[in-house]
Amino acid sequence: MKQAVVIQVSMDGQRNSFRTTEGEKARKKAMKIAVGLSGVESLALKGQQRDQIEVKGDNIDTVKLATLLRKKVGHASIVSVAEEKKDEKKDEPKIQWPHGSPCAFYEIRDPCYDTNACSIL
Repeated sequence: MKQAVVIQVSMDGQRNSFRTTEGEKARKKAMKIAVGLSGVESLALKGQQRDQIEVKGDNIDTVKLATLLRKKVGHASIVSVAEEKKDEKKDEPKIQWPHGSPCAFYEIRDPCYDTNACSIL
């Protein structure tokens, strides 16, 4: 099942339980953690302060991802988990020509050159 997960992580340089992390360094760390999880196909930063991570993939363990982000980066909360929608393309109506295709195709064959059948030597 393909799904899209949005997790909000505090990446503004706040102190987590072990150390203080800077904003850009925290973003890189969060992205490495998210991409390292099994089933993840794509990742994007969202939000005005780029503090939301949108992860798309197949059978992503959302709770495990949020837990890892809380331990290594800072406070993380799950915003949404949704199935990824498939864009259904509508088939364009095909033109039906009365006698097959609109262009006539002619087959051109190369003459056969057989050395045994040649009368001129």
